[in-house]
Parts: sequence; structure tokens; C-alpha cells
Amino acid sequence: MSRKPESTYDVIVAGGGAGGVGAALGAALNGAKVLLVEKYGFLGGAATNSQVLAYCGFFQQGPEPVKVVSGAADLVLRELGKLGLNCEPFRSPTTSNWIILLEPEAVKLALDRVLAAHGVEVLLHTRVAATTRTANRIQSVTLAGMDGRSRASAEAFVDATGDANMSMVAGLECRVGDPRGNLQAISAPIRVGGRDRSVPIDREAIKAAFREYNKTGAYPSARDDGGIYTVIPKTGEMWWMMFDHPMPDLSSDSFSRAERAGREAANDYVELLRRHVSGFENAYLVQTGPQIGIRESRHPPARYQLTGEDLLSGRRRQDGVALAAWPLEDHSIAGKPVYRSIGGDGTADIPRDALRARGIDNLWYAGRCIGADAQAYASIRVMGTAFATGDAAGREASRAAGVP
Repeated sequence: MSRKPESTYDVIVAGGGAGGVGAALGAALNGAKVLLVEKYGFLGGAATNSQVLAYCGFFQQGPEPVKVVSGAADLVLRELGKLGLNCEPFRSPTTSNWIILLEPEAVKLALDRVLAAHGVEVLLHTRVAATTRTANRIQSVTLAGMDGRSRASAEAFVDATGDANMSMVAGLECRVGDPRGNLQAISAPIRVGGRDRSVPIDREAIKAAFREYNKTGAYPSARDDGGIYTVIPKTGEMWWMMFDHPMPDLSSDSFSRAERAGREAANDYVELLRRHVSGFENAYLVQTGPQIGIRESRHPPARYQLTGEDLLSGRRRQDGVALAAWPLEDHSIAGKPVYRSIGGDGTADIPRDALRARGIDNLWYAGRCIGADAQAYASIRVMGTAFATGDAAGREASRAAGVP
């Protein structure tokens, strides 16, 4: 079999979630030739692969929504609007935070269209399997796709995989979880159909049903508040997050157990609604996943580690390239999230060096990969902030690649 010719780009982005899309658009808007590589057959990250149907981090906390993320993210919101999705801020009745409600099929199509419109080449069903380095620079990556392996080179690279996969194969030593190795719990949101929408959702009835279920049920919920739920735009289905699961490690066995537990719990929980909550007599499970929601995995080394104190004090910096606004949402204990608000005016600067790899000069980070301690990570991991760090990383990478 003949060897495929090597492709050359200004910037190669690994990962097609909010951070990767932001990075690809940020670089393309600067005039760079960009390749985006995504392991799934669709883009969107947690919004499309884990039923996390809300963009968090676009707005500050407060009585009125104050938008702090724009740029590349606005291109996505405009495309979602063209598809009929209302992207106006919605205040969660559970947490009082401002979010943007999503519908996953609209997100998939909108991202396809906006990236194509800005000339970004996208390879789906493809992973970065290896890198070629010369001293402290990546020269090229080996891509593993459905048609085998190929090589692509670039002047700059962005790791937006969430799990630091590009950084890991490039030889960087990554931290797992917090300094003690503890991981944020996973989530398993589900979609529920068949509810009588003329009957208001009775949170107290849900809480009472789970008090009984938790005594003998196989998958007791750690949430005692009825969970977080809302109505999905366009479909009218109920989106419900009631199941969280501790993750002891990053082994395939632990992830397999969590995936199976999430599906079994979803089946039990919907049956509980049918039996005990008015309006759900004809309810059915529409969808889990496709996979569990991973809140944390590996952290690659950055030139600056954003700290919880940076955020809690609302620290301003001259080298800030993005804003953090989402509260520090700690899920160290499954089902018992702890929220702490950003200080100052409700935002804090994310500095340029939090997006730069330590040990590789032409590698940048976006989304969950940026440098952050355990406290700061609980804020910056959300998708709205990931768009912001991605946009900044893409623009920085394009400049490093010599694009004017």
C-alpha cells in the first residue's frame, strides 16, 4: 500500500468540543489554515456526546445576565439561531445560574456549518495517535482514522481533547485529578419523554420517591433535591440530571462500570417517575449518553496554573486572554456539588500562560486542558468558558505559526 502524502497546516487542533471549535474558529478568523481532528462522528463535546444540554459560563452570576464570552462563540450561537434554537439566557431554577439551553442535533449541524463556512478542514472518526518532536517543538502528528494512518504537520498545535490526549502522546507528564489523584464525579443526564406537560413537575414528589428508593434501590442517588431538570427546546422532553458516580481512576474497567451503572440507573429512575410522580404515567426513557459526562481526567503541565484564589478574588491581569465567570462548581463528592462565586465584579482573567504548554513551545491548550488547580478547574471546565479559552488559544497559535 502506498504511503499517503503528508498534509501541511498552520494550526492543528485536536478535539471538537467547545474548546476545539473555539480554537479552530479563532485560528481561522486570523487567516490560518486549520485542521480539526475529532474522535467521534460529530462535533460538540459534552453537549452532543453526554447530554450536557446547556452552555454554562457565557454569563456572570447575578439578577440579570451579563454576557462575558463572545468572539468565535457568537458565530456558533448565530448559527444555532438560524436553526430555530432560542439562545437567550435562561436562569436555572435549581442553581439560579444563567445558561443557554441546547438541543444536540441542532448543535451538531450548527458546528458542521460554521466550521465549513470559515474554511476549517474537519476530520471526524480520527484521533491523534502519535507526535513527532524535535527538541521542544512538535513537528507533526500521526492521525489514526477509518482509512488507516496518515501524517499531518503544522507550525502550531492546540490540545482541546479534554483528556489531554495530544499532550500525553507528545510525552508530557500529566496530572490525574487533583494533587491527591481524586477525580470529580461523572454525571449521567438523561432525556425523558411522554410527560403530560399540562401537569407541573412536582419536585417534592420526586424527592419523596427517591427517599423510599434509596433505602433498597440498586442505584441510590446522592442528590436529595430532586436533581436538576428543565425542558429541552423544540422537543419538549424533560432533561434530568439525577445520577452522579464517583470515579476511582481512569481505567477502562472503572469507566465501563460507570457506563453500565448510568444506564441501569436511568431505567430505574424513569420507572420511579412513572409510578410515583403525577404527569409521568406515560413517561419513557428517550436517551442516555451516548456516553457518561466526564468532568475530569488528565491535566497537562502549563506555564501558569490558574488558582482558586485568582478566581475567588476576581483577579485582573494585563496578560488576560479570556474571562472566567462560572462559579467554582466542585463535584468532588458525587451528587453533592459545592458552589463558590467568582469574586470582584463576577469575572476573573485567564492569563495567556495558562493556555501554553510547559515543555513544548508550539503547543497550546483549550477547554479542560488549560492550566488550573483543583479549585479553578471546577470553574473553567464548562463549555462557555471553553469557547473563550479555545478562541484565545487558536488566535495565539495562529500568531505563533507566523500568520499575520
